Amino acid sequence: MKVVAFNGSPKKEGNTYHAIKIVAEELEKEGIEAEIVHVGDKIIRGCIACGMCYKNKNERCITDDEVNEWIQKMKNADGIILGSPVHYSGIAATMKAFLDRAFYVASANGGLFRHKVGASVVAVRRSGGVTTFEQLNNYLLYSEMLIPTTNYWNVIHGAKPGEVYQDEEGVQIMRLLGKNMAWLLKLKKSGEGIVLEPEKEKKIFTNFVR
Repeated sequence: MKVVAFNGSPKKEGNTYHAIKIVAEELEKEGIEAEIVHVGDKIIRGCIACGMCYKNKNERCITDDEVNEWIQKMKNADGIILGSPVHYSGIAATMKAFLDRAFYVASANGGLFRHKVGASVVAVRRSGGVTTFEQLNNYLLYSEMLIPTTNYWNVIHGAKPGEVYQDEEGVQIMRLLGKNMAWLLKLKKSGEGIVLEPEKEKKIFTNFVR
């Protein structure tokens, strides 16, 4: 099994990376491969709402950049981790541009990430961690993904790279997340062909303007 993690920080090995790394180490202890992709230092434009991913249904965004490669990594993985630092109590801009496009393409092509195991992690200096965590989770929830839990919200604190290791509670949160994610991945794998998935339903769109 494989998990692909996305580091939304501009810093390749900042605290977001270290948060993901703690989770990844627990996955690897359970024999699950973990790849970390650095998103935050790339130039990624946001969704332009052209609707071509719905029209073409080729699992690609019309803006041809790294996002299309990452979509395929996500499609082929068993689990996905979304990691972001906190910028003005929200997701870092480049990470959000990537997520908006990737998850929209996934939805347009029949739900590419449906029932994959997904988790969000956040690194923050002081405030805004929970709001950013909730924003990341919106992508997982909308996509019908399976979300492992831990004993608190998945937020770890630190300013300079590596300071998160001084946040003992935060480190425990990330360790437990890795353990629980590995367990959920194994449960899902062991149930394949035995426990039938719920039937997929066509999305109903309702507008409130008559």
